[in-house]
Amino acid sequence: MYTIEMAYARMRELQDQANRSRAHQSAVEARTAEKRAARAKKR
Repeated sequence: MYTIEMAYARMRELQDQANRSRAHQSAVEARTAEKRAARAKKR
């Protein structure tokens, strides 16, 4: 039997996973921006 508590727990898991993914994405974007800025300074 699938209860509302189980559905809520699954929803929280998916939200946590999405938040981790979003945090990882912004870290990668920041690193890419730093590299791009460093390359621009060298020229």
